[in-house]
Amino acid sequence: MPDTNTKDTVKTAKKPGIASTQQHMQIAEIRDNVMVLKNGGLRTILKTSSINFNLKSEAEQNAIIYSYQNFLNTIEFPVQILVRSKKLEIDEYVEKVRGFGEKQQNPLLKKQTFEYAEYIQKLVEYADIMEKEFYVVVPYNPPRAEKNNIVSQFLNSMRSKDSVIDIKKRHTEFEQLKKGLNQRVNVVRTGLEQCGLRVDELTTHEMIELFYKIYNPGISQEEKIDSLQDMDIEGS
Repeated sequence: MPDTNTKDTVKTAKKPGIASTQQHMQIAEIRDNVMVLKNGGLRTILKTSSINFNLKSEAEQNAIIYSYQNFLNTIEFPVQILVRSKKLEIDEYVEKVRGFGEKQQNPLLKKQTFEYAEYIQKLVEYADIMEKEFYVVVPYNPPRAEKNNIVSQFLNSMRSKDSVIDIKKRHTEFEQLKKGLNQRVNVVRTGLEQCGLRVDELTTHEMIELFYKIYNPGISQEEKIDSLQDMDIEGS
């Protein structure tokens, strides 16, 4: 007869729950338009416009190069420049065109408007038209994050969840570090604007949406994020 009082063995023990992708990411939380890493570092993401450099005159090209050179000489901290290629999204434009069609009183114009909206949508789907987005990530790390060696970073990545001590430590540091981060953001923003670029700081919702699309390229085409309440975000 088997001993019913024996402890769970490897075979009989309960299997741990499957860890979510979020637990293995370096991102701990996103709040107040700032991304907080698990090591306590902060990141702000700036989205910039682009410039068709080849269409500029020689004088304008030289001015842009000079401004960009000054920008690089001004910053005393590392920044990450990210170029993201993605499929062109025209859902809002198509819905807007269809809205115009609904308001048309002339039956012929109404029909042509709907046909145009359908044509544009199919053109983008079949032609697989791509567009590029440009981002600049501005970092600010506390001293303890700078001192992390490769072994510490590896051990942190193996942890499935933040401890309460880690969460409290991040919250204590957050407001103080955010001031230093904002100073860096202003330096980067000013330098890029002097190059003739439009610079927008991503909001909390826009950051979440960006990472949602990056890590779910297929699903994000069908399922959009309408509000933050649609996301399963654990408060820290």
